[in-house]
Amino acid sequence: MLVELEKVAKFPWSPWLAQIRTPFGRTAVRWCGEQDAEPGEYHVEWTVDEDIVWGWNAKPAADSGPGVRPGGHCVVLRGRLNATEDGAAVLDLDGSLILLDLGDPLPEDVANTWVELFIEREKISLYPCEL
Repeated sequence: MLVELEKVAKFPWSPWLAQIRTPFGRTAVRWCGEQDAEPGEYHVEWTVDEDIVWGWNAKPAADSGPGVRPGGHCVVLRGRLNATEDGAAVLDLDGSLILLDLGDPLPEDVANTWVELFIEREKISLYPCEL
């Protein structure tokens, strides 16, 4: 996914965080690239290091369409969610696929619906990549 990196900063209680902007929202997430990265456009891969549990950190979205926004201590991602054959799940965030581990199986009626994930800011990461 192409994002605009606005700045990278570190606070004493957190990992390196990037303030990013996408066509559908902006937020701050853990940055796994160069700490002195210049502002600009970067292709990134998203990773989530938290198990997804329906009803706890995954809920039906009130709106359709992709989204990313801050949610207090969390990052809120809105996309289409699907289970995989091996018991994991994939969130389609505007064509960027994010592999997710599930704490419990998803309800059957969730397949390909718009959902919001509420992920602790330190447990969602961006890795710059070359295309």
